[in-house]
Amino acid sequence: MELNKDYSEASIKVLEGLDPVRQRPGMYIGSTDTKGLHHLVFEVIDNSIDEAMAGFCSKISVTLHIDGSITIEDDGRGIPVGNHPVAGKPTVEVVMTTLHSGGKFNSGAYYASGGLHGVGVSVVNALSEFLEVTVRRNGGIYYQKYERGNPVCEFDKIGKTNKSGTKITFKADPQIFETTEFSYETLARRFRELAFLNSGVEIAISDEKDDKSKIFFAEGGIVSYIKYLNKSKGLLIDEPVYIQGKYEDILVEISLLYNDSYNEAIYSFVNNIHTDGGGTHEAGFKTAYTKIFNTFINKHGLL
Repeated sequence: MELNKDYSEASIKVLEGLDPVRQRPGMYIGSTDTKGLHHLVFEVIDNSIDEAMAGFCSKISVTLHIDGSITIEDDGRGIPVGNHPVAGKPTVEVVMTTLHSGGKFNSGAYYASGGLHGVGVSVVNALSEFLEVTVRRNGGIYYQKYERGNPVCEFDKIGKTNKSGTKITFKADPQIFETTEFSYETLARRFRELAFLNSGVEIAISDEKDDKSKIFFAEGGIVSYIKYLNKSKGLLIDEPVYIQGKYEDILVEISLLYNDSYNEAIYSFVNNIHTDGGGTHEAGFKTAYTKIFNTFINKHGLL
């Protein structure tokens, strides 16, 4: 490509709305391969999980459709359906079409959030061939459809209901992604993890194409999780050690189980996000754990 040496006001390109996302998708979801594709689903379900963490959602369902689209539905409060006080248009449309919009950037709507540092559902909308959102809230059913991030109909009330929740159906854009076929196993693996991390929340997944379905539910939380992780190993103690504590606004849960293997395995999470690279929370745990053992050993003269 020949370099244009005329650098003027006209050289400055302004990308509005969701255009930057479509121009540089990797900046928002990491890649346009299968990992980036599944990140779209995780962004949507993170919103449902945040509702569960706030105490307003108990069931989440995910359906892979034959046409390649996917539906995520929850029984949470539903996205607010009134006009946004600043934008002057339906709040649902603001959430779906505006970057960095949502209820997680202040302390009012959510105590904790796994989606705060994610890219948000607006990016999912931008990278979808089409997206449909249905909200049940305040006794009504509301609907709007988008194509490649742009609304193609007005946000409108289409019925009445006594239920609440949000349903989002979208199909990843083949113009953006290398493949648009979702992996049932990849999704199921993450949903199992989320069910263990959010005790009492039911997450169901079904695949219309292969007629497969699973329901994940773990009343025992991370205690059930560590039992699951050790189900094929020889255990040195019968039941996991479980510790829970709170410091200021930080709630911590720890579960330990000793087995006959020689390698340690630490799974750490922050607001449901798997921190597989570790972090200060994991380093702090290791330091405290080592200090406690050394103190006990020295006190009782075991070495």
